[in-house]
Amino acid sequence: MKTENYLLPGLERQIEFLFNNHKSTASNILVVGSNCEEISKELSRHFDAQIDLIVEDYDSLMNSKLLLESSENINVRLMEFEVTDFEDASFDIIYAQASISLNKRNKIIKEFNRLLKADGFLCVGEVVTLRKDFPPFVQDIFDSSDLLPLFADDLEKYYTERKFNVIVRQNLSHTLKNYYSSNVRLLDRSIDNLSASEKSYYKKILNKLSHESNAYLKLGGDKFIGFVVLLLQKGIR
Repeated sequence: MKTENYLLPGLERQIEFLFNNHKSTASNILVVGSNCEEISKELSRHFDAQIDLIVEDYDSLMNSKLLLESSENINVRLMEFEVTDFEDASFDIIYAQASISLNKRNKIIKEFNRLLKADGFLCVGEVVTLRKDFPPFVQDIFDSSDLLPLFADDLEKYYTERKFNVIVRQNLSHTLKNYYSSNVRLLDRSIDNLSASEKSYYKKILNKLSHESNAYLKLGGDKFIGFVVLLLQKGIR
């Protein structure tokens, strides 16, 4: 897998984590969040599954539809993550990479519980704090993306309290430096090759990443910000 195809914290390591640790079949998978086009393709190929990709803004919807127009098994929809239109117990797997570490996380997880089949799986990558106290520049990074990260040591407890069983956990904090540095350069180099609509979309990402990467790389963000991925199974209520 090429790192440049995964412009998210955790890079390609989260989907590799899922493939290495999930050995069951899956016919219906929900992918949650922007910039997940390549992830959706990989999941469709690996599991031979029907994929639903949901995003929360119109630009992401249009961009994803453009990039996935030849992918017959992937449907892209515009939905709020905490209030979707899917029926109960629709999915074998829900995949969320750095897309739900938000103020509305509790409502999103409640919705995920509704959407998962009995004994279904949630593969979630969470931006976390490595310390309970952190400087203002870290809070600025969180505020710019509307993030409300959990403290790393509290992550598993959060999900077990919501009736998920933790199958396996992996710390991918070491990927953040590469995410903030190499991905910004890749976006910068590729911007001239994009169409007008793609350029408008990716410039927003580039500007946001540039601001966050400067703070992370130059001010010591690695001491305070981490990324952890969990494979969880829906528990019996």
